[in-house]
Amino acid sequence: MNCGLIIPTLNAGEQFRTLLEQIAAQSLPTQKLIVDSESSDGTARLAKSFGVEVLTIPRKTFNHGATRQLALEHLAGRCALDAVIFLTQDVLLRDDDSLAKLVKIFGADSSVGLSYGRQLPHADATEEAKFLRAFNYPATSQLRTLDDKKIFGLKTAFASNSFAAYRLTALKEVGGFPSHVPLCEDMFVAAKMLLGGWKIFYAAEAEVFHSHNFTAAQEFRRYVDIGKFHAREPWIRETFGSAEGAGKKFVLMKLAALAKKNPVDCVGAVFRDAAKFIGYRLGRLKG
Repeated sequence: MNCGLIIPTLNAGEQFRTLLEQIAAQSLPTQKLIVDSESSDGTARLAKSFGVEVLTIPRKTFNHGATRQLALEHLAGRCALDAVIFLTQDVLLRDDDSLAKLVKIFGADSSVGLSYGRQLPHADATEEAKFLRAFNYPATSQLRTLDDKKIFGLKTAFASNSFAAYRLTALKEVGGFPSHVPLCEDMFVAAKMLLGGWKIFYAAEAEVFHSHNFTAAQEFRRYVDIGKFHAREPWIRETFGSAEGAGKKFVLMKLAALAKKNPVDCVGAVFRDAAKFIGYRLGRLKG
């Protein structure tokens, strides 16, 4: 299987060198492309030193979906691809087979259009960030179809472009990545694939390190965009259901877990959850 690897970058920092070293050591050969938004810290130069092709775009034109689609079309126009893997600049690969394990399902099941892997917390992750990763990325793999919406609701269409692979025939069939959404382009494509009869695979054995210690202000801004996404794409909620029920369950479980380890952590978590809720509602109103 011929695979491409695409990473959007903007001032990726010194950790990016480690990621490039890990990519070079992977057992799965890939055609590599960095799409860089005019980094000022030498990110593009560093990528080129590892033999990675760099496509530079104006920083102001970056869009989560449109930029990935642009990079995909650029790479696919230069080489024949069966699948494309997307990473974000802040991940670290767990082992030399992380990419191979991610796309393995494509050879075993021709009905799988999207595979995303397990995300483990970085070494500096807070207890809250660790809980989020464990909640969203369990240790057991899972194959989902449209019928599973009765069980998982909106979670059926969950995926993450921080570590995901797409079968190109499936991605093209659903029109590629959207350019009109502020983020959640991965969920948009996953939902389209499920509606088109494709399956989504969560490959728990394919692992990366990826987590964030977001502040309340960062969570607020992020959830404003998520709210806008759901307002602009009502068909997703209409098809798969609302996220509110699962969100309440997650918050209660998280606070209970944090209280057992350090009750003080619950205070900050409550503020961040409130910021998420307000941001999401505001985003829904703004559309």
